[in-house]
Amino acid sequence: MKLNKRQKTDLHAAIKAGLAAGIISGLVKLGWENILPPRTAQRDATNPPQKLLQQFGVPEKVTHATYTYSGHKLPWVSYLMHFGFSTSFAIIYEVLTQNRRYLRFTSGTIFGLAIWVAFHIGIMPMMKTVPSASEQPTEEHISEALGHIAWMWTNDIVGRELYRRLTAKK
Repeated sequence: MKLNKRQKTDLHAAIKAGLAAGIISGLVKLGWENILPPRTAQRDATNPPQKLLQQFGVPEKVTHATYTYSGHKLPWVSYLMHFGFSTSFAIIYEVLTQNRRYLRFTSGTIFGLAIWVAFHIGIMPMMKTVPSASEQPTEEHISEALGHIAWMWTNDIVGRELYRRLTAKK
């Protein structure tokens, strides 16, 4: 019996696929949060990315900097953090799953839930960036849990297809 050899991972293709998937999934997550906002307007006055940066000493005038588009003031620093997080985890996911296929179980949804639990239930409350899990409203848990599922599922399908196309034999 001949054993199948693992295909060598094309790291460059995995990073490219993860980067593109992270941008697209970041847009999906932003859209999700417009439909089911995770925080009240009061708690969003300084959102978690802004608060985290302030905890690291970045002044409020920077963390709350905006640009205006179509009459709306939009928080570009928050968007940098949002897409930085999204692309970082999409790249990590795409690279890891090339040799650890089990991480793709449920097309990334369990991986997405694990990221939500790690950051929104664990790390950020411990850092006092967000309230403890028991003090967060149910709506926040629902929005963030489902949003992380949609986000990572998008990373999975987009990243997988882009990697396939980038590495297809010509």
